[in-house]
Amino acid sequence: DTMDGVHPALVIGPSTEIVAGNGKILTAGGIDCHVHFICPQLVDQALAAGLTTLIGGGTGPAEGSKATTVTPGSWNLARMLASMD
Repeated sequence: DTMDGVHPALVIGPSTEIVAGNGKILTAGGIDCHVHFICPQLVDQALAAGLTTLIGGGTGPAEGSKATTVTPGSWNLARMLASMD
């Protein structure tokens, strides 16, 4: 089956990669809405697990015992929420 809105005249961006899905089960990527951005390797691990969207709010120090007290301010939270629009 083909989902609604997908048709031969569908407009896509110039950098969109078209992948043949014949004989495959294709699903949308997952979303993790509680992420602590503490290391760059997190992104590679998330992609390997099928996650394509990560949402996190940790913007403070992430070393040692300070990592447990990461509390972003209202400006940081507003930017995080705006990025999800």
